[in-house]
Amino acid sequence: MISQTAEYALRAMVFLAMQKSAVTGQDIAAITKVPPGYLSKIMQQLVKGKLVNSQRGIGGGFILSRTPDKISILDVVNAVDPIDRIESCPLGIPSHGLNLCPLHKRLSDATAHVEAAFAQSRLSELIEESQSPLCKSVPLTAC
Repeated sequence: MISQTAEYALRAMVFLAMQKSAVTGQDIAAITKVPPGYLSKIMQQLVKGKLVNSQRGIGGGFILSRTPDKISILDVVNAVDPIDRIESCPLGIPSHGLNLCPLHKRLSDATAHVEAAFAQSRLSELIEESQSPLCKSVPLTAC
């Protein structure tokens, strides 16, 4: 449903949301199991998307630009690899114009539902849920 890039970005963002101070890219990569080179590119996109701030020097690293309750899963996905919506016939059939056939209409509707669910889900909710005794989301938590 989402790309590996989006999943890696979400892992990094959840981890950052659990931190009290800036964290280095190396630490994020090690804990979230994201290849360091790949993570570096993702973090650049998150900075560009204004979801993360980067700080240089001693005590530097990455930190969320807003509180976790102000960042949705959709914000993160859109910053690194937005979900494609079907807006016209993917087969290029001229007679369809902007009208989607039943198959593509259903796919478009499903995508809209996913986007809505992601827009309503906040990083803070993921953190709260990870505190549950049933949590098995290691390595992002110390459960």
